[in-house]
Amino acid sequence: MRPWLNPERPTLPVQIEDPAERRAIVIELWIVFGITLGLSGARSLLSLVDSLLKPVPLKQQQVAINVPQATLDLVDLLKQLLSAAQLVGWGALGVYLLWRAGLKLKDIGLDKRKPRRDVLHGIGLAALIGIPGLVLYFVGYALGFNLAVLPSTLGDTWWRPITLTISAFGNAFAEEVLVVAYFLTRLRQLGLRENSSLITAAVLRGSYHLYQGFGGFVGNFVMGLVFGRFWQKTNRLWPLVAAHTLLDFVSFVGYALLKNKISWLP
Repeated sequence: MRPWLNPERPTLPVQIEDPAERRAIVIELWIVFGITLGLSGARSLLSLVDSLLKPVPLKQQQVAINVPQATLDLVDLLKQLLSAAQLVGWGALGVYLLWRAGLKLKDIGLDKRKPRRDVLHGIGLAALIGIPGLVLYFVGYALGFNLAVLPSTLGDTWWRPITLTISAFGNAFAEEVLVVAYFLTRLRQLGLRENSSLITAAVLRGSYHLYQGFGGFVGNFVMGLVFGRFWQKTNRLWPLVAAHTLLDFVSFVGYALLKNKISWLP
């Protein structure tokens, strides 16, 4: 267990010593996360503060993830697809910046060398995170630490399962590329230790889920620790994307199908 709890820094990518290059990386990190998930984290924090200032407890408040964006179905469909495309674009930005820095897809685990193993590991990670995460959410909700999270409030249209599935992949690709592959790689180049980088990335992941309440932060912080360490030890990113997509697919599509059939769902 020791290599997993306190892993050594890999030889690649090499630590950057030149002050100008290090400063450029720091500036790049601020820009990238200032327009993507870091900004989402700041907004989520303000959303939580706003919820705490309301006269009703958190558990009596609701927050929806996938919501209608237009009155006309066709326009709503297109806007949902554009939202998912934006998330994929965020992930693509991270991949591009690493590529510009001299890294290849195989260096961050986005190549096609091990598709079967990646899928199996993804399913295993989804089970490892999904079941305890669901229990944690309902416990936190019962204790008043969480808002009632509605994964989808989209109407019953033919395209709802399609857009929710694409949204699940968009969320997964953006988060795992940026928060794991891109962020941890850049921190390695800056010389941070593996555990320090892991905790920092996990805090970032939890921050943009604060709008769900304190339980949303804790659950995603733990997910960040597990997913980040898996990548640090295996250098495979596709299993994380697969697991995250599966988790969000079950949450989004499953909720949409069952919300009027199971009484205890919010």
